[in-house]
Amino acid sequence: MERNKMITELKKIVIPELRIRGFKGSFPHFRRISKDKIDLMTFQFDRYGGGFVIEVGVCPSEGITHSWGEKVLPNKVTAHDLHNKFRLKETKGQWFRYDVEYESKNIYEEVANEVLEHLYEAEDYWNMSIL
Repeated sequence: MERNKMITELKKIVIPELRIRGFKGSFPHFRRISKDKIDLMTFQFDRYGGGFVIEVGVCPSEGITHSWGEKVLPNKVTAHDLHNKFRLKETKGQWFRYDVEYESKNIYEEVANEVLEHLYEAEDYWNMSIL
């Protein structure tokens, strides 16, 4: 139930911003395909509930080929397909948590807005990544 509430707020607050920035895809996987590369973002929820991480990565514009030979096309590749990826808030080693006790009207909205505050980390990573 809480996870669904969190996803609803992410779709309402964060995903429109990703669309403005040129991302396509559907929750939880998003990609921004350009001539030179594909910027990737994936939301991964804690299996025990109450939190999630956001993984970002970059791959060549033609997609990737796994070591066992499976080709992942540009419109199907996700951050999970990559060995090298980065987690937002990684410098603090924190997950985005919505199971904490705050005196808040809407913890889910607050956490979604916190994600917006950390999108610059993803943009920095994508801009600095060398394929």
